Amino acid sequence: MNPFIEACIRANEEIASALEKGFDTSWYEKTEVGAGGDVSSKLDLFAEQIFFKYLSSFGHIESEESGIMGEGDVKIIIDPIDGSSNALSFFPYYGTSVARVNADGLLDAAVVCNLANGDLFVKSGKDDVLQGRLFSAEFHPGHVSSASEIGLFEKAYAHPLLVAALDKLGFKFRAPGAIALSLAYAHTVEYVLFVGPFRIYDFAAGLALCEGLEVIVEADYVIVSKRKNVADKIEQLVKDLREE
Repeated sequence: MNPFIEACIRANEEIASALEKGFDTSWYEKTEVGAGGDVSSKLDLFAEQIFFKYLSSFGHIESEESGIMGEGDVKIIIDPIDGSSNALSFFPYYGTSVARVNADGLLDAAVVCNLANGDLFVKSGKDDVLQGRLFSAEFHPGHVSSASEIGLFEKAYAHPLLVAALDKLGFKFRAPGAIALSLAYAHTVEYVLFVGPFRIYDFAAGLALCEGLEVIVEADYVIVSKRKNVADKIEQLVKDLREE
């Protein structure tokens, strides 16, 4: 692991250790609308401070919460807590995402962590995605399922017509509520679907982990699948409903 990836892992381990001790009551407090357009909680800002401590020496940080922090030619895009509503509800599907864009504008490192169970996904340069766990030095190629039965549909609650259309075609799904994490698990599910405005904080790291998959990115939807025919069918559904 290079020093940047190591620093990302150490930051995640410090956040996970703090959560393990119990949620501070102040973390539930809402503050103000962050750079990503959502109201930040103090849990988001707590995690952001830890990432700044570990990563600011590598370049400037663009955070979903506080926007641009620090300086440097290298850009580090972070979502300090991916799925913070889940975290604050003790629903065990929340994590963090970090992507590094080098001085030439190329994304050359990505780390997504599931803080609820310790799953860690790492992409460095042209190397294949590796999967491991927090507080462990062992990594292996990312898990792949050839018998996936479900997809992941983020923000499904806002799209009832699309939910009905997917059900009619027999596309089962779950809607867990943390898009970077869902993209990290894209190799093990049938598909990942997000419908809504594209924000770089949500997707930079997660999409870097989807190498080798069918990936469709538009301004208002993202579709990822192991199978092209599945991605194409879902995209057609999205387009058809848009025209109605």
